[in-house]
This record gives sequence, C-alpha cells and structure tokens, in this order.
Amino acid sequence: MEFPTDYKSILRRLDHIDPTGYARTRNFIDGDVTRLSPYISRGVISLRQVAAHILKSYTPCQSEKLLQELAWREYWQRVWQSIGDKIFSDIKQEQPGVAHRKMVAAIENANTGIEVVDEHIEIMYETGYMHNHIRMYVSSIACNIAKAHWLQPAQWMYYHLLDGDLASNSLSWQWTAGAFSSKKYYCNQENINRYTKTNQQHSFLACSYNALTELQIPVTLQDTVDFFAAMDLPKTPSPIIKEHLPILIYNAYNLDPAWHTDKAANRVLLLEPAHYKKYPVSEKVLQFIINLSKNIEGIQIFSAGFDDIKCIAPVNEIIFKEHPAYSHYSGTAEKKDDLFPEVKGYFSSFFNYWKKCEKYLTQL
Repeated sequence: MEFPTDYKSILRRLDHIDPTGYARTRNFIDGDVTRLSPYISRGVISLRQVAAHILKSYTPCQSEKLLQELAWREYWQRVWQSIGDKIFSDIKQEQPGVAHRKMVAAIENANTGIEVVDEHIEIMYETGYMHNHIRMYVSSIACNIAKAHWLQPAQWMYYHLLDGDLASNSLSWQWTAGAFSSKKYYCNQENINRYTKTNQQHSFLACSYNALTELQIPVTLQDTVDFFAAMDLPKTPSPIIKEHLPILIYNAYNLDPAWHTDKAANRVLLLEPAHYKKYPVSEKVLQFIINLSKNIEGIQIFSAGFDDIKCIAPVNEIIFKEHPAYSHYSGTAEKKDDLFPEVKGYFSSFFNYWKKCEKYLTQL
C-alpha cells in the first residue's frame, strides 16, 4: 500500500473514485475505498474539490454515501471549531466502565490475539495507514474490552497515521468508547471475520454481543503501558524573506500546492516545536508532510514558532488558512474550501449536522 506524494499522482487518484462501489463495499477490508484521506487531512486537496470531482460523473443520489463520509470529516472539524481543546476530554459524558487511563500493551505490540487486527496494526506501523473499519475494531477492543480510557490509545494511533487529524481521530475514539455517543461500539469475531474475509475461531471476541458487554478483561489485554512518543524536528536555517512580498504560512494541515499560485510570495512550511511536543507524530508521518510540501514551488521549511516568523519579518503581511490547530496565528486568515460552508456551529450528532447539509447538496 503506497501513498505517493507528487501532486500529479494525487490528482490522478480522483479519477479512480467509484462512489457506487464505495457504498457497496467500503466496510470490507478489500473494499473500494478512495485512499484519499492522507491528502485531504494534509490539505493537499479539499473535501469540496473531491466532491466536485465525483459529481462530474455521478449524481448526488449515487454519491450520497461517499458524500456523507466526507461530511463526517467536516463534522468533526465543526465540533473542534466550536469547543476547542475540549475535544481531548470526554464530551457528552464520562466514558463508561474505564479501568485505567493508559495504553494497552497488547495493542501497541500488535499481539491482541485477534489475528487480522494484529496484522493491520503492523501494516499501520509500516505504511501509516489503517482501514477505517479496522480502526473501529482496534478502538473497541482498547476501550470496551480492555476498558482503557480512549485518550492514550487515540494518541498512539494519531502518532502513526499519515492522515492523522486531531478532531477526526479524537472524536471517533470518543464515539466508539461512548463518551461522544449514546452507547459503546462493540465488534465480535463473527463481524470481524465477515468484513475482513477471515475465519478465526475461539478468540475472546467469539461470542454474542450481549456476552461482550459482560466480558471481563481478557488476560492478553491486561498489561498496560504509558504511551510516550518523543520526536525531533529537522534543524533548519531561518527562511530568506523578501520584504516586499507577503508570507504564506503552510503547516501540516495546509499543504495545498494550488493555493495562491498566481501570487508572488514567500512560502514557508512552519513546523512548530510547541505543536509537535503536544501532538507528536512518527518520523514516517513527518517525512510524509515534508515530502508533500515539495509540491509547493519555492517552499522553505522552518522549524520554529509563529512568533519567530514575525520577528524575522515584522513588516510583511502574513497569510494563512484558518484551522483550529493554529488559532494562535495572527495576520490575514483565509477560509478553507469547506464542503458545506453554510452549515456552521456545534451539532450534538452527525445526523443533525447532515440534515442541515442535505439542502446544499445541489450546490456542490
């Protein structure tokens, strides 16, 4: 499984989207999914760009399931925009049945005993990608069988994902764990076998859903560790700034090569130590971000804080795209190319959010 970083290859992936196949098979491990999430998350392409490309060839009805899944990503962003860093704590209610607030060692070691889950944890370590249905299985095992609080396992997964998005990741884990939903999400071995096309028997998940809710923590899941992931940013020189030109600030969530290509500007990929100390990512993820930035002509990488840019260039206009991870930026903030810019604010459920979005489908 490869994720090319050159812009032409990324755009070619848009031509292979089949929303009807996606709707039929997306939950299967070999289903017709888009593999676009790393590029959407990193701001190389936008949700609206993907939707517009789909609707050139398919009707909104044919595309509805895929459009809904794109809207889920924007919904998580709306929650983050509305409540800020509260997304890193239980939102609707305290997670029920928590036994500890650490990482489950068997999950980190890819040794849960659920064979296909362990296989795909190893694949994530190798490639930086995990199928969404496997993510749900992992989070259900961690939170609802091993009874870990969701935060450390979510941090572990975010660290390794090329498509790591703090809102999507944190809130999806909360949804599974019952902290941002009305009930926990459970999976049993029969369900896993069906969607992964495997045939494992006699695991601790080989029981009914009713039995799962009463299950004691299996021995294999009882060991815990503290998840800790330090990282080193590259050492970079100060960027060379032309005083008469604005500075366009890029970051891990805005790597759009098409942004203001008609504008003469200083272009800086800002890697802030404070951000990555709080939200570390693996070396693989960091290199992916850097490689994607190479599509931006004239980009300079700068490992420093936002205030350092202002010190270097106190008179230059600074332009950036709005994002809740970078609310401390100052200067000219531009709107992202949202899927449904008309629908803003906090919604307690995706269903309520989607009902508002549906009226704007014909405008995509």
